[in-house]
Order: sequence, then C-alpha cells, then structure tokens
Amino acid sequence: MPASSTPPLGTLFAIGGAEAKLRRRSVLRAFVAAAGGADARIAVVPSASSLGVEVVEVYQAVFGSLGARQVIALRPESRAAARDPDLVEQLGKVSAIFMTGGNQLKLSSFITGTPFGDAIHEAYERGAVVGGTSAGASILAEHMIAFGSGGSTPKQRMSQLSVGLGLIKGVVIDQHFEQRNRYGRLMSLVAQSPSLLGMGIDEDTAAVIREGTRVEVVGRGAVTIVDGRQLISNAFAARRTAPLLMSNAIVHVLPAGAQKRNWLLWTLVPLGVCALVYAALAAAFPRADSATADGSSGEMIASELPIAPLARPKMASPSTSFPLKSQSSRDRSYAVLSSPYS
Repeated sequence: MPASSTPPLGTLFAIGGAEAKLRRRSVLRAFVAAAGGADARIAVVPSASSLGVEVVEVYQAVFGSLGARQVIALRPESRAAARDPDLVEQLGKVSAIFMTGGNQLKLSSFITGTPFGDAIHEAYERGAVVGGTSAGASILAEHMIAFGSGGSTPKQRMSQLSVGLGLIKGVVIDQHFEQRNRYGRLMSLVAQSPSLLGMGIDEDTAAVIREGTRVEVVGRGAVTIVDGRQLISNAFAARRTAPLLMSNAIVHVLPAGAQKRNWLLWTLVPLGVCALVYAALAAAFPRADSATADGSSGEMIASELPIAPLARPKMASPSTSFPLKSQSSRDRSYAVLSSPYS
C-alpha cells in the first residue's frame, strides 16, 4: 500500500504477549480506553492462533468486562478469505483491531498484501487503534521476525525476517523479550540491518505508539530499544552461527510509564554499560526455569529488582515539551526522559 504523506492518526498497541486478563489487566484496559471506552467497537483477528473459538471468547469476555460496546471476530484463514468483501467491510466499522498471538508467519502469509491487510492500514489512517499481542505485535512493523532462537549473545543466523503490515516503518519488534531471553536475536537483527530500530517488549507490557513517533510504555515490564545508526559490526563477514561483534550501538530500557515524543532522543545508554549491568544482574539474581504462558519452556533471565515509584522531578518552568505525570500505581510511573547531549 502506498505510504501516506500525512502522519497516521491512529494508535498502535504492540503487546509483548501473556497480557493479564484477570485482576490488574492494565494493558488491555488501556487498549479499550484508547479504542473509545464505552463506545469501543473492537474486531478480534485470531488468524495466528492454533486455538479454536475459545481464543475469541476469552477476548470477548475481557473486552466486554472492561466496557467495550461491541466485540466481533474476523478470522481469515487463507489469502482467499482475506479477499472476502464482507470481512473487509467490517473493518471499516470498528474503532479498534486486535490481533491475537500464535504463529506470526501464518498471520503474515494470510493477510499481508490482501484487501484485509489494506483495510487494517485504512483503519489506522482514519484514527482506529490497531494492536496485537505476541505474533500480533510483531506483524505491526514493516519487517517482522518470522522465527529464531533465544539467547543473550547475538549470533549469525539467529533469526529470520519476513514482511509485516508496515504500520510502523524502520522498526523490528520482538516479544516475550525478557521472559524468553531474546536479547541476542534482536541485537543480531540490528547488527545485520543497522538502519532498523530494534524494539523488544516484555510480557504483559505494551509499547503504545502515537502519531508514528511518540511512544509510551504501559504494563508490568519494560521495552528495550536498540539503535544501530552508529553501529560497528562484523555481521557481513561472520560465518554460520558465529557470535557477532557489536560496538557503538545505543540501548534504551524504558519501564512502564516512560514516554517521549521522539524515540531517537531518549536518554542514551552505551551498549557496553548495558552489557555489564545485564551480566551482573544475571549472576546476582538467578531465576529458575519455568513454563511460559503458552506452555512451552522459556529460559528466564535475571529477576526484576524492586524499584520504588519515581518521585516527581522539580521543574524550572511549568512549560515543557516533556509530558510529566506522577502516579503511585504499581503498573504505571512517569518521569522526565532527556538526552544528556541536549
């Protein structure tokens, strides 16, 4: 679909998977609120899932209990089905689209480059909320991780890219990031394609992207950003599954509540410092392996350290380009993020 010359009017919710559906539900609550609250009309697209009608029933129950007016299921399961005018027409009547988890390559092969995929673009451009969890988050970007292995060290051939919907350009999104130890594979993708901004999203956490540039983090975990614009790497010469040289990359770790209008101006953290901190935490706070939300075994890395809610910084002037909010909730805390080079 041709790129629009005007900024998108909609909002993207890229969720790292395993979002809470009982009790707290901070991520899904924020999604329903962005979709219109009591006026929300949400289309659930479960095409990536291997589950049957039960996956739709779960989200219908959750979104309904959070106040959404209407929740419908649209499930193209082939490229032919994604050309069905009845399915496509219904996307034009909703205020939000939510793509479930599952197999992202399956989802991509069914809907990208079809009238159904084009209708998702059109919904986003007219102001609808478009979100997805796990596989549904990966497909939001122009370049999508089709599959790959976990691990802390970036290695050659660690993962493979495929085509996503392209609702956000120049970004590649990984999910279940901390819980399945996907640090290495995101780094390897940035090493191979330094022009891509790597975004790793923890479980029960969402990167909420507004106007195509403004990001806010909601949920229990963090969003990790890898910026390789000044990267030095040997990815072009490394063979087979060899570890990759990466130097001069910039890593941002954004906890819940962090927000910035331009993600290229976040506080800059040298890669070497992040690697040392990461290794120290992994050694000092080991966690036993446990099952992931979908039943598969996922290696768990360093546990979270208890961090007190951020205090409201003192501002020299009430007029500032950095939105500042203070909230004592365990799910959301806000603080000013600024570049040390500004």
